Amino acid sequence: MINKYIIELKQLIKIGVPIFGSQISYMLMGATDVIVAGRASANDLAGLALGVAFGNAIWFFVSGVIFSVTPIIAQLYGAKKFEEIGKKLREILWIAFFISVVVVLIFVNLDLILDQLPTKKEFTKISGDYLKAVSIGTAFFTIYTCLRCYSEGMTLTKPIFVIAFVGMLLNIPLDIIFVYGLFGVPELGGVGCGIATSIIGFLMMIVLIIYINFSKNYKQTKPFSEFTPFSIKTAKEVFKLGLPIGMGIFFELSMFSGATIILSIFGEIVVAGHTVAINIASLFFMVPLSIGLAAATRVGNLIGEKNPFQAKFAAFSAIYLCSFTALINSIVILVFGSFIIGLYTTEVPVKELAITLILFAAIFQLPDGVQMGALGSLRGYKDTFVPMILLFISFWIFAMPMGYFLTNYGFDKPLEAKGMWYGMIIGLTIFSVLVIIRLRWIIKKTLDLKNLESQKLLTQ
Repeated sequence: MINKYIIELKQLIKIGVPIFGSQISYMLMGATDVIVAGRASANDLAGLALGVAFGNAIWFFVSGVIFSVTPIIAQLYGAKKFEEIGKKLREILWIAFFISVVVVLIFVNLDLILDQLPTKKEFTKISGDYLKAVSIGTAFFTIYTCLRCYSEGMTLTKPIFVIAFVGMLLNIPLDIIFVYGLFGVPELGGVGCGIATSIIGFLMMIVLIIYINFSKNYKQTKPFSEFTPFSIKTAKEVFKLGLPIGMGIFFELSMFSGATIILSIFGEIVVAGHTVAINIASLFFMVPLSIGLAAATRVGNLIGEKNPFQAKFAAFSAIYLCSFTALINSIVILVFGSFIIGLYTTEVPVKELAITLILFAAIFQLPDGVQMGALGSLRGYKDTFVPMILLFISFWIFAMPMGYFLTNYGFDKPLEAKGMWYGMIIGLTIFSVLVIIRLRWIIKKTLDLKNLESQKLLTQ
């Protein structure tokens, strides 16, 4: 039994390390935006934070449908249905294109909502302009995400890492040029981050298309060998599996976005301090997130191979590994938190508030890490609807209302930013318990079905 866990831990690390590199690259793009905008001014940082809060929640909800590509491809890959993989990819690219158009239309009109918020117009104006600038970039990233998930579903995670890493490096000078106005470019502040992101999104999409088309690693699936029309059957499959993923991500991100919106009435210092703390928490979360994404691929491959017994070991290995890395993250945040905060901002009030929130960011890692191992494994089983319901209950029924109450009222006095963090930690803890219960049930159900099939074969 120990050998089975060792095998799965090795596989998760093999698949997950490049995914971690990719995810940390994406996260560092966001961190670069925060650092560059934060050093421009508190208004630019607050405006960027509000824009990102709205934009991420909507983009992940709409394009979250595309994340269904990983378990779909993973199971086909495990079953060695290679040509069907290429056909499926071409059909899903139609869906990705339509989603891209929808995302752009939403983003360019979000300022209509931002203008109604009871926040300072100085930074809602920055938020609206940022969303317009980044809108076309979200379209490029949607196509890129479809191709990325296709590659990761076949365990080809290294090429994605290389492209993401180079994109992250290019984002640094582009941010600086557009935010501060260098080389004759107008000084755009936080809005410049949106333009930089759009440029990077286009370049990453084009490079990945070229690589997939010419690399021998993808030849057996024939990804671009012929024209394939839009398929209603595939669209139903993708939306049935992917819409709950998108909704689940929306529920989770809307908790973070909602936290920013709730705290925005306390001014730009509170928003900026909270943004730094949540960014640090998110940065460290990339480790368990990568393991969870690797689990979706590994479990999906094993289910495709019709090997649910080994899939069980893969799922629990993911939870154990996520829990261990989350604990390490918590320790590192507690020890080096003040130093890391200093990299984000030079404004003393923002830095002081972020330091008071760093303990929450450390605690935050534990339930967040555990839930990611279980959630990723469930995606490998193509179980997405019930986890979506559990996310809704945990975050919208518990986390948000409790956070709002503690922030604005409290049991003795308003806790402001701390109150929101209490609510988020409680919600994540509830979800981590519920999602593990769900995973255990799915594993038992899958094994029972396998045993039933084996018994039928023996009686024939």
